[in-house]
Amino acid sequence: MAVVLDGKKLAEKILADLSKELKNSLPAGRQGGKEFKLVAVLVGDDPQSKIFLRQKEKACKKIGVDFKLYQLPEDISQEKLTKKVKELRYKLCHGVIIQLPLPNHIDTPKILDLVPAEKDVDRRPISPVLAGILALLKEYRISFQNKKVAVVGRGRLVGQPVMEWLRKRHIEVVNDTKEADIVISGVGKPGFVITGNMIKRGAVVVDAAGDVDQKTVAKKASYITPTPGGVGPMTVAMLLKNLVILTKRKEATI
Repeated sequence: MAVVLDGKKLAEKILADLSKELKNSLPAGRQGGKEFKLVAVLVGDDPQSKIFLRQKEKACKKIGVDFKLYQLPEDISQEKLTKKVKELRYKLCHGVIIQLPLPNHIDTPKILDLVPAEKDVDRRPISPVLAGILALLKEYRISFQNKKVAVVGRGRLVGQPVMEWLRKRHIEVVNDTKEADIVISGVGKPGFVITGNMIKRGAVVVDAAGDVDQKTVAKKASYITPTPGGVGPMTVAMLLKNLVILTKRKEATI
């Protein structure tokens, strides 16, 4: 049976370290105040998005970051959403996140690009999903060296940042999951499932979107991320790590 890559345990450690770091960065006598703030925008009433946001809010509370959610109607126009996000750019906060996916009538790239770089914790300095995956593999001493990697899905949240990272490091990417030493999946669509007969024995399987049949894959894989408790909590932890990094960079330039 595969070794479980415990993202929940590692994420708790990262959050504990961030909490100490933030407390130490506060001015003397201000340790009890809400000095750090993250704001999030949710368009519509998607249940899964609400779950993700609750996880982010919970993690914020653990490390002493104030969390503010702006929920907007599903049918909001591009123009009104643009105006709202532009307003948030000037709010007293350290990070802004736009919860994806946005409705089909919204031009997602244009909205995301409205978030200023110094507050874009979802994309800078590194994608939280990618950072979470890399940190989890490093924790278990799993290397990409001389490995073939299959990336299933090319979405904005998982596939794209992972593929870009692999290409920059000239790591071999294969299309067939049966050939891959490491399989990273981020499809997240109902009905799509990676089963045990789709991987080779001994492969490392990273499930970033609930795509993997845990029972059959765990029998053949050497390592596997659980769902829940794998990539999810790591993504939240690394998003808040981005918040701390960007905040420090901003303070260094003042």
